[in-house]
Amino acid sequence: MILLSASPSAWLLALVTAAAYALGAAVASRREGGRSHLAMAPAWALHALSLAWGQLGSTPHFGFAAALSMTAWLVLTIYALERELFPQMRTRWILGALGGAAVLLAALFPGRPLHVPASPWLPLHLTLGIACYGLFAAAVVHAWLMSRAERQMRLAAQLHGSLPLLTLERLTFRFVRWGFVLLSATLVAGWLFSEQLYGRAWLWDHKAVFSVLAWVTFAVLLLGRARFGWRGRSAVRVLYAGAMLLLLAYVGSRFVLEVVLGRVG
Repeated sequence: MILLSASPSAWLLALVTAAAYALGAAVASRREGGRSHLAMAPAWALHALSLAWGQLGSTPHFGFAAALSMTAWLVLTIYALERELFPQMRTRWILGALGGAAVLLAALFPGRPLHVPASPWLPLHLTLGIACYGLFAAAVVHAWLMSRAERQMRLAAQLHGSLPLLTLERLTFRFVRWGFVLLSATLVAGWLFSEQLYGRAWLWDHKAVFSVLAWVTFAVLLLGRARFGWRGRSAVRVLYAGAMLLLLAYVGSRFVLEVVLGRVG
């Protein structure tokens, strides 16, 4: 099994970014309130630079780890925007660990070299897919926060750094709805324009099967929410199931190819 690793300069940037995430989370935790969350801004900017380094360099690469790193960066971007609206949100250590781990994983497994795409629309198709991953990842994070807040309420514990339960629930399903729209657009584009995008007809491979299963799961979740008022643990479990299927669709299949089978071409 042959695994590619990033260049020394990319590794250095990844290590500096991970350290910046840890330092930013520590500083932000000590300076509660105000603009304390801006301590994470340098790490966020370095993460963006690391992504650009991998995609815009002399030999661009892409794979499962790069997809996870982009997804983590999008979740952190959403958190930064939400923090302006909801200052009481405090998940810095969790998101800092997520960002640091993702950027190091992308350096360890940079993926396969990217060739000239068969279609100029392929970058847009990939962008839609990554944005879809980011929105559903944000939904999962909010669902976890919602479950934690509900558990604390049942234990009559004081809620520290948490949004009201109804606000978390509303945000969770807002991300699910927009993620579902992007997932639908990605699947339709892949089905109708597969030959133009990839130079081959649509194939019912592992990626396609898991993507369609994820789409069906999220459709059932949104339908159950609209028609039957699904909420709480049942809704969260369905969301987690759909997110896991979606994760297996690209990240899982590429992980098997790149790490288990050692195919990076």
